[in-house]
Amino acid sequence: MEGINHRRLEVNGIAMHIAEKGEGGPVVLMLHGFPELWYSWRHQIIGLAAKGYHAVAPDLRGYGDTDTPSAISSYSIFHLVGDIVALINVLGQEQVFVVGHDWGALVAWHLCLFRPDKVKALVNLSVAYRPRNPTATLVDYFRALYGEEYYVCRFQEPGAVEAQFASANTRQLCKYFLKFCDPGGLFIPKEGLVFPNDESSLPAWLSEEDLNYLTNKFEKTGFTGGLNYYRCLSSNWELLAPWTGAQIKVPTKYIVGDLDLTYNYPDIQDYIHKGGFKQAVPFLEDVVVMAGVAHFINQEKAHEVTEHILDFIKQF
Repeated sequence: MEGINHRRLEVNGIAMHIAEKGEGGPVVLMLHGFPELWYSWRHQIIGLAAKGYHAVAPDLRGYGDTDTPSAISSYSIFHLVGDIVALINVLGQEQVFVVGHDWGALVAWHLCLFRPDKVKALVNLSVAYRPRNPTATLVDYFRALYGEEYYVCRFQEPGAVEAQFASANTRQLCKYFLKFCDPGGLFIPKEGLVFPNDESSLPAWLSEEDLNYLTNKFEKTGFTGGLNYYRCLSSNWELLAPWTGAQIKVPTKYIVGDLDLTYNYPDIQDYIHKGGFKQAVPFLEDVVVMAGVAHFINQEKAHEVTEHILDFIKQF
C-alpha cells in the first residue's frame, strides 16, 4: 500500500476519510460495499494511478475512519449520495468517473439517477440497477422470496443482529462474510451463525494482513453503520417515489461474477441479458459476466477488474 495517501475531508456535515493515489489525472471515485472499506479497492487504486488517473476511495458514511452518525435516518440514500456529491465538489471536480460495488454500486446508481451531471461514466460491479417497484419494497421482495432469515430481513431490527454478532469475534465475522460464496444467498438463523473452524484457510485473494486490517477497523467501529443502510431500504422506497420509472442516463459498464448471489436471484439473468436492464439504463454499453467468480469481485479478480475499468473509461 506504499504511496497511497490518506486524509479526512469535511463533506455534507461529516468528516470523510479518503485513500488516494495519482493526483493530477482524471478522478476515478470508487465506492465500497458491506462489510468493507476503502481497502477493498487497494489493487484498483494502484493500477489506475499507474495509468495516470487520480484514484480516490472513501470509507463511506458509517465505516472505518469516516464519521458514524448515530441516527438510522442519517443513512438514507439522499445522505449517502449527498456525501458523494459533496466529495466530488471538495475534490474540485465538475465530473468524475465512478466505480461501485455492492452498496457502493447502489449509491453510484442513485448518484447517476439524481445527479448525472456529476458522472462522466460509470462502472458498477455486482448489483444491477432495478427500477423502483411501485407496489413493494425491496425488503418485502426478499422476505417473500427467501423468508425472515435472509440477511436483508434479519438486518432490519435495530440492535438485534449486532447482539448476535457480539457472540462472535470480529475476525470471525469478517472472515465469514468475505469467504461467503454461496450463490443461493446469505441466511442468518435467529439462533446464530455457525462459523467454520477459524483456522480454515483464506482464499488466495485475501491475505492475513488484509483480514487483520479489516478486523482492526471493525473492532473499533462495529457494524451498525453499515447495517443502517439496510434499515433505510423501506424509507428509501417511500422517498424515491418521484423517480418511479426514471432511467439511468450515464454511459455504463456492468461486471458481475456468475457465482455472485446478486446474479442468482430469480429472473435476474433474464432481466440483465434480455433487454430489461438496457431499458432501465439506456446507455449501458457492456455487460461482463466473469465465470467462477463470487461476490467480492474487485478483490477476487483484481487485475481483470482494473483492466475492465481502464478499457471502459479510456473512451471518455
